[in-house]
Amino acid sequence: MKTRSILIALLGLMLCGCSRKGTPVLAANFGTAIVESSGGKQIGATGMVLGQPLVVQVNDDQGNAVVGAPVTFSGPVGVSFDPAIGTTDSSGQLSTSVALGGMAGRYQLTARTLTKAQKPVELKIEEIALGYQQQVGFRLDDKYCARCHNPESSAERVSNYDNLEVKPHPFTEGDTLNKMSDADLTAIISHGGPALNKSALMPPYGYTLSKTEIEALIAYIRLISDPPYHASGMVYAQK
Repeated sequence: MKTRSILIALLGLMLCGCSRKGTPVLAANFGTAIVESSGGKQIGATGMVLGQPLVVQVNDDQGNAVVGAPVTFSGPVGVSFDPAIGTTDSSGQLSTSVALGGMAGRYQLTARTLTKAQKPVELKIEEIALGYQQQVGFRLDDKYCARCHNPESSAERVSNYDNLEVKPHPFTEGDTLNKMSDADLTAIISHGGPALNKSALMPPYGYTLSKTEIEALIAYIRLISDPPYHASGMVYAQK
């Protein structure tokens, strides 16, 4: 209700043709849907601004972009948006910079607009915040694992995934990795694939990584899994 009141207040300013500072603004337009253009499913550090802005678009019944539609962003406690309220630009989009909260976990963000009947329309977006341990795991993944486990190539790293006869599981592949215990993951990371009767193409890292580093890598894998990994005692960011 609070967010709806903010949207209606913003709408009132637009319809009266003036802002709080007396600057003329355009009359409001309305859409029937709000969709993500870019910026969802990012991974960032707790308390820090995500690397890319979150961009949403308001569309009408025909899927055409709507210019001048009011939009608000909201999220769990600790999340901030810059801006948190605005109107769509000439391309029907609104961009905001997002800083996640101080707790590691998954953050569900909400973008809202209003229809002509002043009915809220919502879009849910998920982002992931890494705590210190998961950040260590992220760096270890980037250094030792991503070249084979991440099928996507980048300017900094060419993936070897397609060259492997037995395809490694991407670390986001929760359908498979969520079924493995922490002890199983520790064994396969430490002693290689044969430790769990898996492919010998997975080499052992027990002499490369310390116990603490292996635990950090597993914590990172657990947090980015899709679908999410649920374990007793794991904390998730809540509204």
